[in-house]
Amino acid sequence: MATDSQTIVDRAQSAAAAARAAAEAAQNYADQVAGAAGAAAHAATGGAIDPFIFRLAIFVLAIFVGYYVVWSVTPALHTPLMSVTNAISSVIVVGALLSVGVDASGAAAAAAGPADSGPAWARIFGFIALVLASVNIFGGFLVTERMLAMYKKKG
Repeated sequence: MATDSQTIVDRAQSAAAAARAAAEAAQNYADQVAGAAGAAAHAATGGAIDPFIFRLAIFVLAIFVGYYVVWSVTPALHTPLMSVTNAISSVIVVGALLSVGVDASGAAAAAAGPADSGPAWARIFGFIALVLASVNIFGGFLVTERMLAMYKKKG
């Protein structure tokens, strides 16, 4: 009986070693493919890819992913997702408040002078973000309340 269990342990250890070797080989292959793709992109563009293109590509991908994620949500998941959306918007509100109040940081900003108060466009965009995120939060709570009201018994 002891030899059978020892054989099983030995086989498991050899299988684990083979799995580690296969994982390392796959990682090496992935590294080679990524290096080749990076070298090809570097060679094709002369080493300079405009960061705007990367940002535009991410924006377009986010549009497609967002569209397919939103339209594939079942009604039962709508309320929890609205709560998550409200949480994300609350983080945006915190960032917007920081942007709006750039020069309201107390004695440090007063000692530094008006040059360290931040650009006006940052405060304007922060205010716009604050307003839009607030509308999103309150609208999300209204929609969530309405969805929950559908599940309450009438009587």
